[in-house]
Amino acid sequence: MTDGDAHTVTAPPPEPNVAPARLLVVLGAAGALAGLLLVLAYGLTLPTIEANKARALQEAVREVLKAPERYDTLYVVNGALAASPPAAADPRRIEQVYLGYGPNDRRIGFAIVAEDAGFQDVVRLIFGYDPKTRQLLGIKVLESKETPGLGDKIEKDTTFVGQFDGARPPLVGVKKGKRTNPSQVDMITGATISSRAVIRIVNRALERLGPLVEAYP
Repeated sequence: MTDGDAHTVTAPPPEPNVAPARLLVVLGAAGALAGLLLVLAYGLTLPTIEANKARALQEAVREVLKAPERYDTLYVVNGALAASPPAAADPRRIEQVYLGYGPNDRRIGFAIVAEDAGFQDVVRLIFGYDPKTRQLLGIKVLESKETPGLGDKIEKDTTFVGQFDGARPPLVGVKKGKRTNPSQVDMITGATISSRAVIRIVNRALERLGPLVEAYP
């Protein structure tokens, strides 16, 4: 190799030495900024989310009470139903029950929201109840994360949901096709846990709130 062919190999520059403290500061600042952005986004979207939930609940109340002309919001206070929440209390933090009226202010029944554990997660639903006849008026699942194609049939299977119209609590789950009286509910094949959850939610809610709606003047 001649002198003209020779070339010099230059070593790469050394990597910058970043102090651990500086790295922690940068990472902390980035995390704080990300958290701030999440908080701001949540704050901006929360009113819309709450408005959508309120609208969905209003529609559900009207559905399970068979399209009442109007309904009143009642509050569970000290073991009784009250027409207004306690002074200085946040109404959103107080359990609510809805009383529906038909023509000439005739009472149709009460809409009750309740929830309990299902197969995957908490199942939240609303149902209508007439304390005079002690019959259900209808039921609607508000929130559920049950298994698609199986557990979610508690809200999508019209045959299952339709059984609750006119049902007489306390409810008892039976195998599909074995229902013989209004207190029984045909459970969904392959989704018995989810089916039992719905039955349990209704029964427990009425155990607790049934005496209150029956006693409401």
